[in-house]
Amino acid sequence: MVNGSMKVRCFKPSSHFLLRYGTQVTKLMERVETTFIKHFSNSNRRKGLNILRPQAKRERHRVTFTLGFLCGCTVAFLFALVLVTHARNIVNHERKYQYMETMFPLYSLFGFIALHLLMYAANIYFWKRYRVNYPFIFGFKEGTELGCKDVLLLSFGVAVFAIAGALANLAMEMDPKTQRFKEFTELVPQALLGLFIAMLFCPFNIIFRSNRFFFLRCMFHCICAPLYKVTLPDFFLADQLTSQVQGFRSLEFYICYYGWGDYKNRENTCKTNNLYNTLYFIIAAIPYWSRFLQCLRRLYDERDGMQGINALKYFSTIIAVTMRTAYDLKQGIGWKAIAFISSLIAAIFGTYWDLVIDWGLLQKNSKNRWLRDKLLVPHKSVYFVAMVSKR
Repeated sequence: MVNGSMKVRCFKPSSHFLLRYGTQVTKLMERVETTFIKHFSNSNRRKGLNILRPQAKRERHRVTFTLGFLCGCTVAFLFALVLVTHARNIVNHERKYQYMETMFPLYSLFGFIALHLLMYAANIYFWKRYRVNYPFIFGFKEGTELGCKDVLLLSFGVAVFAIAGALANLAMEMDPKTQRFKEFTELVPQALLGLFIAMLFCPFNIIFRSNRFFFLRCMFHCICAPLYKVTLPDFFLADQLTSQVQGFRSLEFYICYYGWGDYKNRENTCKTNNLYNTLYFIIAAIPYWSRFLQCLRRLYDERDGMQGINALKYFSTIIAVTMRTAYDLKQGIGWKAIAFISSLIAAIFGTYWDLVIDWGLLQKNSKNRWLRDKLLVPHKSVYFVAMVSKR
């Protein structure tokens, strides 16, 4: 009885508040809805209300089941890969260095993709947990946004195909019955890459078609910068691509290895090719160059001087990446010193910009000391760990 009366007393202030201010709250909600519909949905009330009051996306059991199945297959294939490597003593094989110089760069591309998708899935998980309306921010069509499980499904799918391809490659390489088909054995990674490219451009309504086309459109805008007005999905994708420099270089190796016919003899003559070395410089700078051009376009459109400074940040990174690439190819004390100095300047510039300008942290007079006034994550230690691990 006491507990019941306490509950009633706890509810009384809420009921009193609703009785007294309910009409004002309703009018305020209507004003917010009207303003949002006018400015963000071209006066289309149904579209605006669907954005403001999105229906919960139903979890599909087949996605959960397939995700669990692919996750189990990934773990099983990894164990199988380790066991095959030790059982057949591949580590001490006379041609192990030749094999690693060719096969590892080819299969590492899929590793970069799977790992990136895994990180993106973690982003989506925390966005949902802390109520970030990422479908509206990125401009996804209603109900087409990918959830955490959907992205994990793609990540483990890529991992399963890649590890299965590596196992098949090893099996055919070590089996005396299939050693004579060495040329066809080398085509397994190329077949995997062709399969993924075909899936990406597939016009049929399968495998998240709207998301694939959204990605391709944003990618096209990044490539064609600064010809298109920069939107948030465009520069978000370009920022993501700056962390995939090694992935782009692996893609360049595909073109060289199969285009020049090295796969027929399992030889890596790419580094002796002048065209390959030239593209090795250019490809490393392409993602940063895209962001540089996007900043210049935003500087022109928005007349914001901060975008010009941001462009200088990416330009300093382009110089640093170019110098490091030159040192990797030519070696020497002089190139090492230049690469170190340029990398240090770019790292200091980039770290300051990310922490202070982009993240809004290190505010001395903030109520959350050395952070910022409004924190999305309630645990302050998360921000300090992120700052320390940034570089």
